[in-house]
Amino acid sequence: MSPIKVKFVDLGEHYRRIRDEILPVFDNLSLKGDYIMGEELKKCESNLAQYCETKYAIGVANATDALILCLKAMGIKEGDEVITPPHSFIATAGSIAAVGAKPVFVDVKEDYNIDADLIEKAITYRTKAIMPVHFTGRPADMDKIIAIAKKHNLKIIEDAAQAIGARYKGRKIGSLGDAACFSLHPLKNLHVHGDGGFITTNDDELYSKLMKLRNHGLKNRDYCDDWGYNSRLDNIQAGIVNVKLKYIDQWNKRRQEIAAYYIKELKHYVKTPEDLDSVYHLFFIRHPLRDKLQAFLLEHGIESKVHYPVLIHLQEPARRLGYKEGDFPVAENYIKELLSLPVHTELSDEQVKYVVEKIKFFCELYG
Repeated sequence: MSPIKVKFVDLGEHYRRIRDEILPVFDNLSLKGDYIMGEELKKCESNLAQYCETKYAIGVANATDALILCLKAMGIKEGDEVITPPHSFIATAGSIAAVGAKPVFVDVKEDYNIDADLIEKAITYRTKAIMPVHFTGRPADMDKIIAIAKKHNLKIIEDAAQAIGARYKGRKIGSLGDAACFSLHPLKNLHVHGDGGFITTNDDELYSKLMKLRNHGLKNRDYCDDWGYNSRLDNIQAGIVNVKLKYIDQWNKRRQEIAAYYIKELKHYVKTPEDLDSVYHLFFIRHPLRDKLQAFLLEHGIESKVHYPVLIHLQEPARRLGYKEGDFPVAENYIKELLSLPVHTELSDEQVKYVVEKIKFFCELYG
């Protein structure tokens, strides 16, 4: 096997490029001893709200907590149901289960997002919310989802973990539902040095509840209004966000440029996305010999990934809900062929061309 020539991600190089801006943030906050719930976090939340075109942003420990906190703040509990797709990271459905509610899965479309035309069939008297996932950074069909939610008096929690900076018909992802949850995990387009996340909302009452819930339910230092959680984005991570946020549009644009090149060069060889309506946290291709293609690329020094090889409804916890293979044929069929190519901003043009060259060579050999 060749040495790795094209990494799937390159966090070291990413850090090297802005290291001189990150180190003073760490040093200044460390000298002040200002680590938790300080001015840096307030500044970060203000910056994120402005960027996402929302009234509020709330920094939390991670995106999973963000989803759980939103569900709790909306009063979703044991016996309730929340509709979501089966193709996502396990945390999407796991957050629903964590509050005692039942994840109810709805199949996806060819764009890998929830099929809004199937949602109403899944609604029961127990349904309290819809949790669409903007998968790979491509917005879900929010017009239809919003119309359904209004018709049935349901809440919308956007799982926007992969979609910071994306727009849906001119509006920023994060500003469309009752709340949206974002990840700042190191693999995301905008990330911190560890776990982190944030919530956006335009709802005053929801914001007030979330601010307390993320900090033990406290209304001030000494008095508590409710049982809450310890889920706070610390000041050093907030400071890193404040440095990186000014670059996110530039980074997303680079991802879109790489994706556009992949689509242009590979569309006659493999199945590629049909448009560029995405910020490309992930870039998928589809090929019937996916596993063989992945092994071939690795032999030539190119890392790739499969996201996510076991759909959520086929994970052991979901089987207890009564799901089985064959329940969601669209997702189950395409997951056998999906392969994620490197699309990070540290890729050089030469590396991107090398990936294309090797995929074309494979397809010419094996079809």
